[in-house]
Order: sequence, then C-alpha cells, then structure tokens
Amino acid sequence: MVRKSAASRGGKPRPDPAHRPPEARLEAAIGRAVRAMRARHALTLDALARRAGLSVGMLSKIENGRTSPSLATIQALADALGVPVTAFLRDYEEQRDAVFVPAGQGLTIERRGTRAGHQYQLLGHGIGKRVAVEPYLITLTADSDVFPVFQHAGQEFIHMLAGEVVYRHGAKTWLLRPGDSLFFDADAPHGPDELRRLPIRFLSVIVYERDDGR
Repeated sequence: MVRKSAASRGGKPRPDPAHRPPEARLEAAIGRAVRAMRARHALTLDALARRAGLSVGMLSKIENGRTSPSLATIQALADALGVPVTAFLRDYEEQRDAVFVPAGQGLTIERRGTRAGHQYQLLGHGIGKRVAVEPYLITLTADSDVFPVFQHAGQEFIHMLAGEVVYRHGAKTWLLRPGDSLFFDADAPHGPDELRRLPIRFLSVIVYERDDGR
C-alpha cells in the first residue's frame, strides 16, 4: 500500500525540526528533558504535575514542546524533580549545527594569501564553537599561480578529487592523485608546488582554535 504524504492528502507537511525558530527548539528541548527526568524518577504525568503544582494538561503541553513555560514553572519542575534549572537546558545548549550546501553553491571567498586562479569555495562553517572547522573545495586551472607559501595556525587535511599536483609541506613534496590524502600541521609553509594535470580539484579541511575562545 502506498502512503500519501500529508501535502498530497491536503494536510500540512510536518516542518523540519532543524528549521524551527530558536524559541520552538528551546521549548522542545525543555520538554524532552522534563519527560526524560520524569521517566527516570518513575513518575506518572499526574504525579509530577501534583508535585510541581501544575495541571496535567499544562505539563503535557510542556513535555510535548507546545508551550513556553515561565521561569517560575521551570523552577517548580526543577524542585519537584530535584535537579537544577540548567538541567533542562543541556539538550538545547548541546544541539549540533548542520550546514547544507547544494552542489555548486559554496561561498566563493578569497583567503589570506590566495593568489590568482585559486578558487576557494567554503562548504560550511561552525557557529559559536571554540574549535573552528573550515571545509573548502579548491580548484586550480591553467590560470592558477604555483606558490607553496600558505602558513597558518591549526591542522589541515586535503583529499584529491581530480587532476595531479605536487604538493609541498615544509621541505617535503608529495605527488597527489585522485583518492590521495594528506594531513599536516598547517604552521609549516605548504601549498601546490607543481601542477601536473589540470584542472585540479581537492577538498581542504582546516581546523584551528579560535583566538577569541568562541
């Protein structure tokens, strides 16, 4: 039997949780935390509602993320469960970011030290993290300069997708072909030393600690 989607049945499709507004995600996170702690204490919905001085209906709405509880209500639930108020926020604070970049739509940028003909497309970025991760799709053509002079903090991983390049790191060089990878400390001079077969495309993932600690 083929099930029809909500849209084809005339109903509204369910929204993607990742696209919910921040306040809705917070409500959902609090609700999940309350439900999990209630289950951990083997309490029924009615029992916890009585402990916290809430109606069963209100507690049900909170657990299902359908209402924004007041600070007083959150404090009452925390007291009833014997946990700090912050325990309800951990799931929200630890939420992981995800960035989707459709094919060909990476942000074209110029990194410090970039020379003519080196195309960098930023494929994603982290938000509010102490450690920064920057994935790039790099394209080199006949118009690209050769210069192994990149030098920056952190570590870098490159993976060849097309073409052939002699890549230098410090005093050593490697001939990289499709499927080859290289992982290195980025504080040593590095970069393409010889463009063997064009066009060249490779992924570069740079990881470093943010100076501002964010």
